[in-house]
Amino acid sequence: MANHPVNLNVVPEVHGFFDPATNTISYVVRDPASEACAVIDSVMDIDYAAGRITHDHADRIVAFIHARGWQLEWLIETHVHADHLSAAPYIQAQLGGRIGIGSKITVVQETFGKIFNEGTEFQRDGSQFDALFEDGDRYRIGTMEAVAIHTPGHTPACMTHLIGNAAFVGDTLFMPDGGSARADFPGGDAGMLYDSIQKVLALPGEMRLFMCHDYGPNGRDIRWESTVAEERDHNIHVGAGTTREDFIKLRTERDATLSMPKLILPSLQVNMRAGEVPKDQDGRPMLKVPVNRL
Repeated sequence: MANHPVNLNVVPEVHGFFDPATNTISYVVRDPASEACAVIDSVMDIDYAAGRITHDHADRIVAFIHARGWQLEWLIETHVHADHLSAAPYIQAQLGGRIGIGSKITVVQETFGKIFNEGTEFQRDGSQFDALFEDGDRYRIGTMEAVAIHTPGHTPACMTHLIGNAAFVGDTLFMPDGGSARADFPGGDAGMLYDSIQKVLALPGEMRLFMCHDYGPNGRDIRWESTVAEERDHNIHVGAGTTREDFIKLRTERDATLSMPKLILPSLQVNMRAGEVPKDQDGRPMLKVPVNRL
């Protein structure tokens, strides 16, 4: 991580929005020196059984930004989520901004383009997004410089975004008592995830870490902010010097007991399209259910 220096003197204003239906935390991140902000990992609501999409969660974020007169510059996806649908294009239509994701989205699109039997009209080059980040790419939110770091393992396209003294880790890490995310999706790899986590843990100890999910282990209240030092010392999967070999064994055995996320089928179809719902040949929003493919 020494190749990606961060300015810990920049303290972005961070506001978390918890979605209880998917245990996802979306963030509004504001530059303290301007009115510029970014939205990270937005959520679009879906009643899968009823086939109905709504935008209550996204509307909270839009109203929050509107009320403060802030200028939305970026809509960041830390990865292609398998457990919730992105609301990025819905928010973009109202507030502007550019939608960005890691460049390895193309790997995800190729993999799931086959699984969902997408036709040639489905582009697998990431062109649905406004920006594709390579490891170490820098971008700006107002006066703040942000750095995108490739942290694969949960998925091939996972990125951690460093913004001042805050890092948005997606599903690379959970809170210390939550451990880490699964690594058994297509393109996932437990050893790669361990290596990515070590990149995060190499950041300065006081660096604030913001999680994409929290499930309140052992009945505690939902939380989403930790620090590098807390994760180093107390993370139940990788803290206190856990070896790569031990982590791979733990992660692999645990993943074998997990069921698929209940929203994986709609989430992947929507999120690999930058939040757009696919349409059938008549132009109607339509989701597929491939059988015996995942």
